[in-house]
Amino acid sequence: MLGVLESPAPDPNDRATRTCTPPPGRDYTKFLTAGGLKGARIGIPRAFYFDKITLPGQEQPRGGLNPDQAKLLAEAIAILKQQGAVIVDPADIPSFVDKDPQNNFLLWDYCSGADQAKGKDANCSVNFKYGMKRDFNHWLASLGASAPVKTLFELRQWNLSHVKAGAMKYGQSRLDISDEMDLEADRARNEADHRKDLLLSRSNGIDAVLKANRLDAILTPGGSGAGLAARAGYPIIVVPFGMAPNAPEPPFPVGFNARPAPFGVGFTGAACSEPRLIQIAFAFERATKRRVPPPSAP
Repeated sequence: MLGVLESPAPDPNDRATRTCTPPPGRDYTKFLTAGGLKGARIGIPRAFYFDKITLPGQEQPRGGLNPDQAKLLAEAIAILKQQGAVIVDPADIPSFVDKDPQNNFLLWDYCSGADQAKGKDANCSVNFKYGMKRDFNHWLASLGASAPVKTLFELRQWNLSHVKAGAMKYGQSRLDISDEMDLEADRARNEADHRKDLLLSRSNGIDAVLKANRLDAILTPGGSGAGLAARAGYPIIVVPFGMAPNAPEPPFPVGFNARPAPFGVGFTGAACSEPRLIQIAFAFERATKRRVPPPSAP
């Protein structure tokens, strides 16, 4: 798949597909090398991802791993060292440990629910809900006469009129808060929030920790690093590594006996670092082979 996933040419409707220079032939299989970990510099962002931290202005600590997860990650780090990787520990994300609440990534979420509708969204980025309305309506317009609905508003109305048919099993609060955005009046707010997103996730986030420690990648538990990588628009690869007991905080309701959940190791790199991440992730996967096929798809 890594030899055919990327199209022969960039998508003219998506400038993101022109950001990186692809390898010759757009073939990434050449990066599947067993020795990809030798000399790789990998950082361990302890604060929040591994260890609990108390954020500025808050009393209760957040983040961290439970004992079973911590044991798995310690084993993963030991294997990385055995395979020749250089481990930089700790290598904390600057915007995660910033003492100024305005500059702390963990205090700057994206607006995503009814409790972050207009008038209640001062402390979250509107980029997600603004972009949803803008891009969804643009996509519908590109379909012309074949579009099943013409706007996000029409989709919401269709859902409301088909509740009994199961159109809204989980509600549509994210669509609601998106549709309330005014694409003209809220443009400046969206652009300002997007700049802050990139400042905290890139300049004072991934880019900062990679540069300060001369890293190829940072290691994060499971899929926990996806939020930071997604906000930056940077790549992350999660390699299956085992199963861990489901022990969230706060705990599940009494009587809910959750089964162990898949737990992986995430490798996040800088912009356009997919080739290097593939080398690292493939070498780690070859050295561990910990994927457990689920009963539903053996």
